[in-house]
Amino acid sequence: MNGTARHSLLSPPPLCSLRREQTGGDAAQLNGLAPVSRHSPFALLHSTLLLLVCLCSVSLLAAAEKSTVAWNDCHRQKPEWYAGEEAIRIADNVLLYQRSSGGWPKNIDMARLLDDAQKDTLRKDKQKTDSTLDNNATHTQIRYLAKVYEATRIERFKTGFIRAIDYLLAAQYPGGGWPQFYPLRGGYSNHVTFNDGAMIGAMGVLGDVARREPPFAPVDQQRCRRAEEAVEKGIECILRLQIVVDGKRTAWCAQHDEKTGEPRPARSYEKASISGAESVGVVRFLMGLDDPSPRIVEAVESAVAWFEQAKIPGIRQAKVPDPAMPRGFDHVIVEDPTAVPIWARFYEIGSNRPIFCSRDGIIRRRLAEISPERRTGYAWYGYWPATLLSKDYPAWRK
Repeated sequence: MNGTARHSLLSPPPLCSLRREQTGGDAAQLNGLAPVSRHSPFALLHSTLLLLVCLCSVSLLAAAEKSTVAWNDCHRQKPEWYAGEEAIRIADNVLLYQRSSGGWPKNIDMARLLDDAQKDTLRKDKQKTDSTLDNNATHTQIRYLAKVYEATRIERFKTGFIRAIDYLLAAQYPGGGWPQFYPLRGGYSNHVTFNDGAMIGAMGVLGDVARREPPFAPVDQQRCRRAEEAVEKGIECILRLQIVVDGKRTAWCAQHDEKTGEPRPARSYEKASISGAESVGVVRFLMGLDDPSPRIVEAVESAVAWFEQAKIPGIRQAKVPDPAMPRGFDHVIVEDPTAVPIWARFYEIGSNRPIFCSRDGIIRRRLAEISPERRTGYAWYGYWPATLLSKDYPAWRK
């Protein structure tokens, strides 16, 4: 909406006051700016109209300040939406948030409305080194820009996602894995990271690029070949990192050493372990490969067998209101013979027992033994492999 139109909608229309005729009676007529008695019924009408205009103005302003779609929903729109003004506005936001490295920071609502000062700040932030694959960052922005380019053929969006593909290729380790952050920041973020779908998100994009799947058909052949090589190296890395216990392949840790491949911890409460959550995304990726090799089939079969072994029957996690707790509730494990199987987030390598941890880093065996802050502030139990076992794996076997 242009400035003129906005003003005409939000400004109250001129209201004529009413004046009694001097001839007597209550008859009134519209006549310029003559004053109106506050006791007059016409004064009440005047006030009501003004109130309605003000309410409408507030509603229009509130609507104008709010994006029509959330960033998390931007990838689930109808194809024609990506050619519209809102999609283009959000794509320009995505370009503003893109760092000079080619990647993006995490945990940002890319669909929010930005004023000129915020845009200037983002331009100044281009050199920040916070580009990451964590929490669905970077690979989701690549897919979004590619969709908008496919619908609009606006060249700046193609330039943006091509730069980001180059970022993914540059971030890959020689051994085939991806760190959580690139450029590297040190600490656990340097490890090969499956946590929160980091490495699998990168490989999913590059796999689509390699096959020139829509919306990546415009990518040049050289980059497609490089993407294919990167995916092949990534698959070898996945197969190599699968944790072996007593001669049997199990699943994966949330992060592995970038040099030795050994399972590694992350934050103080995230121990080196077999992951009941992150391993699901790895298996789904392997099952999505065309013509899987015997090694890939073995990796999938072994992981599925481990999921079956690791499931926990007869309990469920309940969210119980508790005003004394930091968040006003507690997570309690309840025995329930009718409960569907559940999985722990982390399993001890060797014993296959669930492990839990507070920020003190001390391993506990029961959820109730860790601090209330961590007990209610982290996903220690879940049903991550349930659909994989009941639907995806049987369909893959056929």
